[in-house]
Amino acid sequence: MNPAVTPSQVERFRTFVANRLGLQFDDAKAGWLAEVLRRRMNFSRQPADLYLAGLSTGLRPGELGAIAQELTVAETYFFRNVDQFHTLRDRILPERLRERGGQQGLRILSAGCASGEEAYSIAMTLRELAPDALRDLSIRAVDLNPAMIEKARQARYTSWALRETPPAMQQRWFMREGSELLLDDAIRAAVTFEERNLSDDDADLWRPGTYDLVFCRNVLMYFTPQGAQAVVARIAQALVPGGYLFLGHAETLRGLSQAFHLRHTDGSFYYQRKDASEQAAPLDGRPGTAGPALACAVEASDSWVEAIGKAADRVRVLAAPPAPYRAAAAAAAPRWHLGQALELFQQERFAEALGLIRALPAEAARDPTALLLHAVLLAHSGQLGLAEDTCHRLIAIDDMNAGAHYVLALCREGAGDHRGAADRDQFAVYLDPGFAMPRMHLGLLARRTGERETARRELGQALVLLQREDASRLLLFGGGFGREALLALCRAELQACGGPA
Repeated sequence: MNPAVTPSQVERFRTFVANRLGLQFDDAKAGWLAEVLRRRMNFSRQPADLYLAGLSTGLRPGELGAIAQELTVAETYFFRNVDQFHTLRDRILPERLRERGGQQGLRILSAGCASGEEAYSIAMTLRELAPDALRDLSIRAVDLNPAMIEKARQARYTSWALRETPPAMQQRWFMREGSELLLDDAIRAAVTFEERNLSDDDADLWRPGTYDLVFCRNVLMYFTPQGAQAVVARIAQALVPGGYLFLGHAETLRGLSQAFHLRHTDGSFYYQRKDASEQAAPLDGRPGTAGPALACAVEASDSWVEAIGKAADRVRVLAAPPAPYRAAAAAAAPRWHLGQALELFQQERFAEALGLIRALPAEAARDPTALLLHAVLLAHSGQLGLAEDTCHRLIAIDDMNAGAHYVLALCREGAGDHRGAADRDQFAVYLDPGFAMPRMHLGLLARRTGERETARRELGQALVLLQREDASRLLLFGGGFGREALLALCRAELQACGGPA
């Protein structure tokens, strides 16, 4: 039986999946959703309209889990993104164990645990660090896919699932049974697996102040924006103040939450929940992404900061904020206006523009747009120390502001701190992988320190990103260069590093 379904029925199914599971599927996945819908209709022996009506009025037992099993991605392995486990071992677990001081044990949540490799990796990491810690450890692992939960409880894996597991840990914690590897009972006992829906407002799962640490990796990328925001809000509520959150390498909280500080340790980005007092002043949500475009050439001896200072051509245009932000900007518009300061910025009348910024009402000192413009103006006029102070004030309000981290990278370079500059560029790249300027800055820094391979990689990525960079952001952060000048610079630097011009 292969029942026909109409586009409107597929759309109803997609809407149900988004509302009930929080999962997002674009139009390119419509054919696949239609196939899933047909399979569920076949199983239930119902025509499309009757089956869809049942989804709205009352799900049959197990149906939601069956849909989740069809739609969710379950591929994972032990110690995936191993740098995060290094951070867990070297920094977070020792800190949390010290703070506990032998009192209540650690409470950890693996949200979207799939077949259990992540949760068991956490347990092995803690056992290797503190052999007695498992006695007071609670690892709760949840997933909506019932087949994955059952597989996790069985704790039988192939060698492929252990491809990133150190040989010593494989020998210590796994026993071969035929073609499979069975996990040691001590590690299995440390984890409790449950079938749960992260999109549900589950009072038991999300009890306030429950967890010291939450892993929610490679999950939010599949959610609708609204669904992701809701899940992150629940995680923030369920973490203790100062508790930690790990996301997947391709995920950030930028645009989702202001309840966390961004942290960076040994190449690993993660988040720490703010204290209640730090969450008292929410951001207004407006972007700070508009500014000038100049054109000049870079002398071989110049640092990037020096090149910015030598830019001499006049600003041509000031682009409006990107369309997705315009409604938020209008809704949150402050009582002051930055138009005149921006016009002076266009004319490179930096001192006058700074005077206008400094004359704004006191509350502008917490406005991200005003602070970012202030920092850029200070950097353009060579006042790098003050620019750095302004960036830190902005980051204290919104440490997920990619632009602030990039301007701070320029300030660090100007102070001779190339390592600090590269670190801040990495923050900006992590927060916004499409941001071209920190990529280019990383490439220039690497070339100057003789790291040719790194320089080629970063400049090559910058070359691609610059061609599609948002015009308003390019104008503000272009450092005195237009798009074509930046592209030419990237090509020249690539050629100097032995890469393709």
